[in-house]
Amino acid sequence: MPTRPRFAAAGSPRYAIFVAVMAVVLILSNIGASKGVEFGGIITDGGFFLFPLAYILGDVVSEVYGFRASRVAIFTSFGLSVFASLCYWIIIALPGASFYEGQDALAATLGPVPQIVLASLLGFLCGQTINAWIMTRMKLRSGEKRLWARLMGSTGVGEFVDTLVFCTIAAGVIGITTFGDFLNYLIVGFLYKTLVEYLFVPVTSLVIAWVKRSEPTYGEVA
Repeated sequence: MPTRPRFAAAGSPRYAIFVAVMAVVLILSNIGASKGVEFGGIITDGGFFLFPLAYILGDVVSEVYGFRASRVAIFTSFGLSVFASLCYWIIIALPGASFYEGQDALAATLGPVPQIVLASLLGFLCGQTINAWIMTRMKLRSGEKRLWARLMGSTGVGEFVDTLVFCTIAAGVIGITTFGDFLNYLIVGFLYKTLVEYLFVPVTSLVIAWVKRSEPTYGEVA
């Protein structure tokens, strides 16, 4: 019989830190994603190295604190991302000083971010929610065992949904106009994010184990 799944209370300082880091990573990813990047014909965006980290953090939150706490972290991160996007819009709209020469560069860099935030909002919201749901449902079946299976199974589905939604909206913003380039962007993005998370499964497992040991309330929430 599987052991009963256990979680920690979401009111701990560590949970707040995880939420804060998730929000910062997401905001930086949205800025980086406004730049198209190409490596020898492989098309991606400037946020490619940050986005897997957001999912790894999401896995830690889902496994340790549960589905409800994970949803709070997701919605909080996106609320702060929307706030950041509104701040960018206000900063661009403010009249520049007579000595300021960077208005065009500022608008070109931060201007596409609201559309990127929309793509990220829908993609990450769908992907992370599915990721967290799968992890917690699998934990209900296996208890504390088979963490590696939860991490890998939830990642594959969550990343595909996330990447599909995000790339569909964001491709035109960063200058991708042909279907071939879109498929390149989609497949590379999905494979890259998924493979990175798979490679980091041992590290993610160690972090999860450490957080479980250091959380005084772990095991008190079911």
